[in-house]
Amino acid sequence: MNLYRTAAVVTFFNAAEHCLGFLYRIILSRTLGAEGLGVYQAAYSVFAVFLTVSSSGLPVTLSRILSKHRARGHRLKEQSASTAAIFLSLCFSVPMTLLLFFFRDPFTGVFADPRCADVFYILLLGLSCTSVYSVLRGVFWGNKRFFAYSFVELIEEMLRIGVGILLLLLLPAANGITLTAVAVLISYFCSFAIAAVYFFVRGGKLRSPRGELKPLLFSSLPVTAMRTSSSLLSSLISVLFPFMLRAAGYSSAAAMSEYGMVYGMVMPVMAVPCAFIGSIALVLVPELSEQFYRGNKEQVSALVGRALRATLLISCALLPFYLVCGSDVGIMLYSNAKSGELISHCAFQLLPMSLTMITTSILNSLGCEKKTLGIFLAGSAGMLLSVLILPRFLGGGALIVGMVADSCITALLSILLLRKKAGKLHLGHFCLRLLCAVLPSAALGFAARCGFVLIFGYLPSLALTMLVILAAELTLFSLLHLADIRGFFARFFRKKHKNSLATP
Repeated sequence: MNLYRTAAVVTFFNAAEHCLGFLYRIILSRTLGAEGLGVYQAAYSVFAVFLTVSSSGLPVTLSRILSKHRARGHRLKEQSASTAAIFLSLCFSVPMTLLLFFFRDPFTGVFADPRCADVFYILLLGLSCTSVYSVLRGVFWGNKRFFAYSFVELIEEMLRIGVGILLLLLLPAANGITLTAVAVLISYFCSFAIAAVYFFVRGGKLRSPRGELKPLLFSSLPVTAMRTSSSLLSSLISVLFPFMLRAAGYSSAAAMSEYGMVYGMVMPVMAVPCAFIGSIALVLVPELSEQFYRGNKEQVSALVGRALRATLLISCALLPFYLVCGSDVGIMLYSNAKSGELISHCAFQLLPMSLTMITTSILNSLGCEKKTLGIFLAGSAGMLLSVLILPRFLGGGALIVGMVADSCITALLSILLLRKKAGKLHLGHFCLRLLCAVLPSAALGFAARCGFVLIFGYLPSLALTMLVILAAELTLFSLLHLADIRGFFARFFRKKHKNSLATP
């Protein structure tokens, strides 16, 4: 299976997972409200810190190490590295869980809202099993078993949503925030069990980790530090941002609602491109690491160029929809006009956010973990300054400004570093053609929306506007040779014609 076909399969699973998660977010936002969603998100962001410390750096580092051993034909070292990663995740997660339960009373003071502590300790019960599960997915990733990697993740999301909805329906009088956390815990146990069974059925073996513990630990530390810092930043913001809003005159409930709206409503919409870009990164990293350790510099440069062009194409293709239809989408999904305005206002964040995601994955696969940590810290400084200074002037918009500053700083520094590692990226002409396609599409979309709302109702106007933008983009992408639209449709109809002839 070639790179593009594999990426298409992974994209299908990622898109399905993100769609399900997105729909579940809508259900939760309507069931729990912005305040309840803010409580859940604040608790989860703190839990994510400990989950990150336990395992986050291990999967990506293990994937790279497995690619290196495979390139050199060291099968036994692959098994030892996998065992070492599982051992390290347990060494962190088990003692951490015990300590947090032992010191529960003093630790509860971390949360601004006491309801957050109850949610956190429910999630904490699944820390060890989901840490090992993350490592097992790293094994699948490193061995290029992309179907298993994506399928198990989709099953986890389906279980989380199915159990969550079932509990909310069967126990309407119970606390909805607590039931949501219980559903997440059950999904952790089930996904771990499925991944473990698949690991052993497909010939996975546990071997002495001797010789692999030290290199795996030291290679994963920068990635773990970066992701732990990210989780700590999210946790800090979950406490600091409501506090700064209260200092600016907001009530406690209003401050938590602002936080819940940004993280629970706006960010899931902004994360839609991640389903596609994450697929590119998932398929690219093992291949890129393998070519890098074999010394194939030309192949590495070609893979990097393809990944960046695909990322820019995806994010720019979505940009007009966010600019023109963002406000309407917020009303349609959440019945919340302000969330829609924020989606529209921060539409341009799609570009730096998408570039940050793909360049960080590429740089980590090339052994630049320490430098990506420094870049992350530079971006985080912009986020913190915005949260500390701007809430009194912008309210909830301060968090959006912080996210934009973070993404822009990180993307710029990552691109500069990647240029040093992979040589000239040759993206100037490609970006110019993208600009010539996206701006007219957005302008036509604005004009169409203004006309449609005068004639049709709300939903027909939104649907027709999206169709106009889609038609404009398909036409301009084809004319400017950004994508082979004609070839795609020609192959599609040729295949459909062959199938109809083969059917008796």
